[in-house]
Amino acid sequence: MAAIIVSLASSFAVSSSSSSPSLLLAGFRAASASSFRLPFAVSPLLLSSKRGRLMAHTLAQATLGLTQPANLDVPKIAFAAKDIDAVEWNGDILAVGVTEKDMAKDENSKFQNPILERLDAQLSGLLAEASSEEDFTGKSGQSVVLRLPGSGSKRVGLIGLGQSASTATAFRGLGEAVGAAARAAQARNVGIVLASSEGLSAESKLTTASAIASGTVLGIHDDTRYKSESKKIALKSVDILGLGSGPELDKKLKYAEDVSSCIIFGRELVNSPANVLTPAVLAHEASKIASTCSDVISATILDAEQCKELKMGSYLGVAAASANPPQFIHLCYKPVGGPAKVKLALVGKGLTFDSGGYNIKTGPGCSIELMKFDMGGSAAVLGAAKAIGQIKPPGVEVHFIVAACENMISGTGMRPGDIVTASNGKTIEVNNTDAEGRLTLADALVYACNQGVEKIVDLATLTGACVVALGPSIAGVFTPSDDLAKEVLAASEQSGEKLWRMPLEESYWESMKSGVADMVNTGGRPGGAITAALFLKQFVDEKVQWMHIDMAGPVWNDKKKAATGFGISTLVEWVLTNSS
Repeated sequence: MAAIIVSLASSFAVSSSSSSPSLLLAGFRAASASSFRLPFAVSPLLLSSKRGRLMAHTLAQATLGLTQPANLDVPKIAFAAKDIDAVEWNGDILAVGVTEKDMAKDENSKFQNPILERLDAQLSGLLAEASSEEDFTGKSGQSVVLRLPGSGSKRVGLIGLGQSASTATAFRGLGEAVGAAARAAQARNVGIVLASSEGLSAESKLTTASAIASGTVLGIHDDTRYKSESKKIALKSVDILGLGSGPELDKKLKYAEDVSSCIIFGRELVNSPANVLTPAVLAHEASKIASTCSDVISATILDAEQCKELKMGSYLGVAAASANPPQFIHLCYKPVGGPAKVKLALVGKGLTFDSGGYNIKTGPGCSIELMKFDMGGSAAVLGAAKAIGQIKPPGVEVHFIVAACENMISGTGMRPGDIVTASNGKTIEVNNTDAEGRLTLADALVYACNQGVEKIVDLATLTGACVVALGPSIAGVFTPSDDLAKEVLAASEQSGEKLWRMPLEESYWESMKSGVADMVNTGGRPGGAITAALFLKQFVDEKVQWMHIDMAGPVWNDKKKAATGFGISTLVEWVLTNSS
């Protein structure tokens, strides 16, 4: 992340001054994905003597620090929708989602809300008393928990939803708060109810229950794979009360579970350090998705020589300095029940580490220590691939594409001022090696268009400028297509992830012109997120609907010091929208 100035992505390029460009690429053949197995152990490869020196160094880097993630059992939580009175529910924690309006009391300090009134009566007024003492008013982020040994529910908690609660974001937040409370209390079973659900339509009840379930799975998750000790998750069952029951709701809860497990998969990819998650390991994880869903997903992993044959000079320029070879990942989902009516592509930025290159990240706020998350776009794409492989939507073909590599520094690396040539023939003067993500995406977007797709969505931790504009929780959306914007923004409303459409101001392209090449890879400081999107637009066929999502802000939660899994849920919703 070039702080505010340029981009969260970094950039590299093959030296144009070298008399023999092929020498720069010699030895760059990717290790076979089959030589890697969890927990990311690296097996010896048979190497030619010419390549042995470089590859031996590569294998050493893959186990740098002797760190391996622990194989933890994934907790299986049983979700059930029950139409019973919350007062009659028995278990470890009964969590009640309340708005500020629900907390209204009469002149005798008694709740006016029927559910809260009955609960408080059962608890001899303790709920009203505790909420007053704790100054709990139902504001978003507030909570109060009563421990009640000997009663039907060991704990009763009130979770604030704010002035009103009608969005997936609010209900997912409720689930996350409940999940975190269950983890802290080591609860085995939890009941969740809304104090006011009477006004919800049948469809709204389905989406509300799904959002709560998704939030609970994500809230209970704590990535302890790299800690010497970890607590086991005790939670076994979650009952969602008062939102109906039946097969349709059960199906929706199953969907929420499946997608949430894939969000956790994405989080764990981003959380993994660069000395563990190399480009080859990322490619192996992609291959595992294809193996697990082999009836609908196939995998193609291209090494540097194959990418060179496809003339991916922009991507290979970024990869040139690293001892860990690049891996170009292409998963293809094809539905079981016949030909697809629409072809989509999801393209994710896959920088497993970004040093900034010769424009190295330095100084306060450069966040070089967090640059493992510069593959957040690829995690979103692979997480979505895993979910789509499980859900198996009909009528839609989806291509999942990641140009994985590292942006490092060495004598073989790209220098400021070098000119690289992308696979569509366009030339790029590299005026900043710390704007490399767009260089890798350039060749990935050309490749995606060559698959004959009709719509492309790319996701990248691309610019610090977008974080300055929208903050840490909202991703910027750039597209010339109003129809595609409507589709993806509608999907984000269902998922509860926050997107905001930004302008593609064509006049800003003036700052991206080069005197010696077709373009430079960075413009001036103003409008950095816009010029980055305009750069990507140069590599997309005009007949293809295209959207760029700059997720530099929401990829990471600074408070929790962990990845969010952002983008996966929205991508899955969007693919399902395009399914027949």
